[in-house]
Amino acid sequence: MSKLYADLAEVYAAMYTTFINYKAEYDFYSKILKKYHKNTLLEIGSGTGNLAAYFKENGFNYCGLDLSEQMIAIAKRKALNCDFIQGDMRTFKLDKQVQSIIMAGRTISYLVSNEEVNTSFLNIHHNLDKGGIFCFDFIDANKFIPAILKEKTIVHQATHNNINYVRKAVWEPNLKYGMDVKWEAKYYKNTPKGLIPLGEDSSVVRTFSKDEITLFLSINHFEIKDIIERASYAFPTFVVVAEKK
Repeated sequence: MSKLYADLAEVYAAMYTTFINYKAEYDFYSKILKKYHKNTLLEIGSGTGNLAAYFKENGFNYCGLDLSEQMIAIAKRKALNCDFIQGDMRTFKLDKQVQSIIMAGRTISYLVSNEEVNTSFLNIHHNLDKGGIFCFDFIDANKFIPAILKEKTIVHQATHNNINYVRKAVWEPNLKYGMDVKWEAKYYKNTPKGLIPLGEDSSVVRTFSKDEITLFLSINHFEIKDIIERASYAFPTFVVVAEKK
């Protein structure tokens, strides 16, 4: 697991609250679920619970799942009336199948091998009702890989609770598992006396082409209903809406 979601969970919670408009994220995904008349959902990669309260407050039967116990602990403090479970998207098993599963924030990128993607899609299929909706986003390899060849170092700044944070990140093509990249980042608190180091993180992140995603879904008995090109924080992405056959 990436240190960002464990040792640096509190820093993640602070920075990403300023990076991402979670109300807009809720509006986007809830519109899709309403279109297909789905009210019960599991969010895989629920993180620190930024979407949870929106779903709960608007009448959805919501449950969040995350691999990180530290992230879930933060989520439970933020979204008091929501259910969260610790689990791995490749192996989790719900007590009862759900109408829909969403996976936002390019969570699929942490499934770097074909085996991991295939195992996760199959497991998600098992935990969905017949006709259930699986909705997720992925980084567009055709745009992202060429972009990082031109600009490998990216600096982000964010202010949360009067603390100024800085992240200096470097992307390098890895290409070991597919169109994957290595990400290394250093986190700082910006003070009048200079930058104070908070920690470092590194991980391998996979990007995908639409053809790859289409094949993985077909193998695991999903029918694609829509693929939506969508600009998002830091990455060119597509959002997929697929139905369990």
